[in-house]
Amino acid sequence: MRQTKPKVPEAFDGASAPGRAPTQQRSRERVERLLAVAASLIAAHGSDALRMSDVADKAGVSIGSLYQYFPDKGAIIRTLAERYNAQSRACIAEALAPVRDKAGLRRAFAGLIDTYYEIFLAEPVMRDIWSGIQADKALQEIERKDSRANGALLADAMARARPRADRAALEDTAFLVMQLGEATMRLAVSVERRQGDALVEGYKRMVLREIAPD
Repeated sequence: MRQTKPKVPEAFDGASAPGRAPTQQRSRERVERLLAVAASLIAAHGSDALRMSDVADKAGVSIGSLYQYFPDKGAIIRTLAERYNAQSRACIAEALAPVRDKAGLRRAFAGLIDTYYEIFLAEPVMRDIWSGIQADKALQEIERKDSRANGALLADAMARARPRADRAALEDTAFLVMQLGEATMRLAVSVERRQGDALVEGYKRMVLREIAPD
C-alpha cells in the first residue's frame, strides 16, 4: 500500500479569483506547513496536548492567520484524518482493481489488511487520531463515510469474484467488513504486540471466509 503525499482538500485550495495564483500558492504552502507542524506535534505529544498557539509559533505564522484556515484544533485533526483516509482509499482501489475471482480477492484483501496494520503501527499520528474517535462525533462520521466508501470498492471486487451474489448483500457485508477493520486496528495497537498480531490474524481469517467463501 503506497503512501503518497495527499493533496490539499478543496476547502483549503486558496482564493479562487482569477489572477491570484501567487496568493493561492502561498495559501497552499501555508496550509501544508501548518498541517506538517501539527502532525509533528501530535506525533511527539499526542493530540490532547496540541495547542493552536504552538502550531502557529512553530509554523512561523500569526495565530490570526492560523485561525483563517483552521477555526480550532478539531479542524486540524479532522483534516489530517481525511487525508489518511484518502491515502488508504487510493491504495485499496489500486489493490482491488485487478481482482477477478475469489482467489484473487482473498490474496488482495489479505495483503491490504497486513499493510494497513503495518501503517497503523508505524504512524503515531494516525494511531493517536483514531484512538480518540469515540469521544469525537465528527471523527465518527468521517470514519463511517470512509468505511462506506471503502466498502463500495470492496463490494465491486466481490461482485466481480462472485457475479451471482446479491449486490445489496455484498454492499452490506463490505461496509461491515471495513468498519470492523477500523475497530480491529484500534484494538490491536492498544494491546501488547503479540496479542495485537493475533487479533489482526483472527480478523483476517473471519473476513476472508465471509467475502470469498469456498
